[in-house]
Amino acid sequence: MCDMKKKKEFLFDKSNYKFVIIGILFIIVGFLLMLGGGSDDPNVFSEEIYSFRRIRIAPAFILIGFGIQVYAILKSPKK
Repeated sequence: MCDMKKKKEFLFDKSNYKFVIIGILFIIVGFLLMLGGGSDDPNVFSEEIYSFRRIRIAPAFILIGFGIQVYAILKSPKK
């Protein structure tokens, strides 16, 4: 019965969850930056799909977001 009164501990600290949320936001922003660039007419090709924003910036945001996620998981909580 004494075991029932133990305080439950979470695996992660509050700061870990903050980093998880920040990482998710970076990933979402990266995917939002990739949106668009297509043509309404399937017979017309649009060069906008190869813009600097879609080729360089958006994947960088996504990779940074995944890096933040890895950091949030590996960061040891303060005790």
